[in-house]
Amino acid sequence: MSSRRSQRLFAAVLPPPAAADELARTVAALRELPGAAGLRWTARAGWHYTLAFLGNVDEELLPDLYTRLERAARRTPSFPLRIHGGGRFGGRALWAGAAGGLDTLRLLAERSHAAARRAGVPMEEHRRYTPHLTLARSREPADLAPFAEALGGFEGMHWEVGELSLVRSDLPVDGVPGEQPRYEVVRAWTLGR
Repeated sequence: MSSRRSQRLFAAVLPPPAAADELARTVAALRELPGAAGLRWTARAGWHYTLAFLGNVDEELLPDLYTRLERAARRTPSFPLRIHGGGRFGGRALWAGAAGGLDTLRLLAERSHAAARRAGVPMEEHRRYTPHLTLARSREPADLAPFAEALGGFEGMHWEVGELSLVRSDLPVDGVPGEQPRYEVVRAWTLGR
């Protein structure tokens, strides 16, 4: 009996180091707010805009997936983006938003989702894409309003998104305090070529 190997993957846009530096300074201030100690803060290495979550992908699907994601990248022009403002998903997740070429970002998300589906990856129903970069999570419902409010005026630097990345995430070991998922870019494709 052969065992299938799979990888937990997602397609993403990664902010450049300078944009992440700006956000890191703001997040440091957020971590001083009352209630911050009860949140699980996302490590900087985990800051990304997920375009399509693929879940566990059988390795036999990867060659076709790579081809289709490359095509999606080639068909999508580079576009301006910046980290902008923030929000929350209920009392469970705090995030930073985006501004700039959001129509193109949404198009890239749709194309990434379609590429995975056509490559045979079982995908959940595609919902309208909400660009967000997760900063913190809470196991129990928490009052994230003050954090989202503090992020409201954040205006990050402009940058040109020029790449679609396929990222592998390795989940943290259960029971290890402070353990974070590990992320590795498996492949990246230049936009518009």
